[in-house]
Amino acid sequence: MTTELTTLLAQAGNRRDPVTGSISMPIYQTAAFGHPALGQSTGFDYSRSSNPTRLALEETLAAADGGHRGFAFASGLAAIDCVLRLFNHGDRLVVTEDLYGGTFRLFEKTLRPFGIEAIYVDTSRLKAVELAVADPRVRGVFVESPTNPLLRIADVRAIADLARARGLLVIVDNTFLTPVLQRPLALGADLVVYSATKYLAGHNDVVAGAVVTRTPELSERVAFFQNAVGAVLGPQDSWLTLRGLKTLPLRLARQQESAGTIARRLAAHPHVRRVYYPGLPDHPGRVILERERIGAGGMIAFEIDDPARVPGILAGVKVFLFAESLGGVESLITYPAVQTHADLDPATRERLGINDRLLRLSIGIEDVGDLISDLEAVL
Repeated sequence: MTTELTTLLAQAGNRRDPVTGSISMPIYQTAAFGHPALGQSTGFDYSRSSNPTRLALEETLAAADGGHRGFAFASGLAAIDCVLRLFNHGDRLVVTEDLYGGTFRLFEKTLRPFGIEAIYVDTSRLKAVELAVADPRVRGVFVESPTNPLLRIADVRAIADLARARGLLVIVDNTFLTPVLQRPLALGADLVVYSATKYLAGHNDVVAGAVVTRTPELSERVAFFQNAVGAVLGPQDSWLTLRGLKTLPLRLARQQESAGTIARRLAAHPHVRRVYYPGLPDHPGRVILERERIGAGGMIAFEIDDPARVPGILAGVKVFLFAESLGGVESLITYPAVQTHADLDPATRERLGINDRLLRLSIGIEDVGDLISDLEAVL
């Protein structure tokens, strides 16, 4: 994280209303815009195509990730759907195998029937990616890093080098780390996608998605699909996301610090079999994080010793909330096998390690002592 990024986000949307001098970006709650005269435009015509509040957010997203353009969508899945429209019937994509269940559903239930096939591999193993991209029908690589929920780390720079040599597009879902802790475009990726619902907005009060492109050509194509399909973010939700971005570095610093403390305590607990957290010394992705100066983030997954304990844990927590989302100021606990990854068949879940003993934590900004006491009480 740089001082410049902190300042950029803190002042996101400022100085955009010279008429009143409003410090907060106004919410332009309008569908259409008047024209000064025939053949003239203010630059805004219809809010599906562009809206001043959404534009302020999109320009902030692009600047934060060091990209050419940013695009705001009605959800993270809408953002991913737009990016995947860059591919055609008969194309294949190499895809992270233990990715978010909703993304898996999008690939399998929406894209596969239209002839776009996902090849699932462990993208934390570079050799597996290298073998998969050798298929001449592969046109892109979709990487989630860290993965949801097992927090595997991919070497984005090395994967981008492999893809570039073959003319493939690289898409990185950076939801868990955000541009504060990882900047995939600087590592060689072509597009970055986010569920902005999570850390970017950060308050569990908005559903949003985002795409940031690296080149003018990709920007032009994504802009076409964004306007043509129309799954855009409304002005109110754009304002909420813009507001959330202002405190992102502060929130994420607190969440990451607390997550490291909690992960270490869980690793020493007698009823915990395994902890998945990239910041732990024995995590296989730790080397990549340190080399690329990437943060470990605020997400933890862990396996308990007996699945029969799960209902009591979920019912017994007093500070954590039993809910499916992540990245907000409130700490949440999730049971991936029956919530976020229910669309995966049981055999695949078990093979990947998304079993009936696995729980996922999204660490918020509460007092870390309260969070630890809450977990110890139910464990």
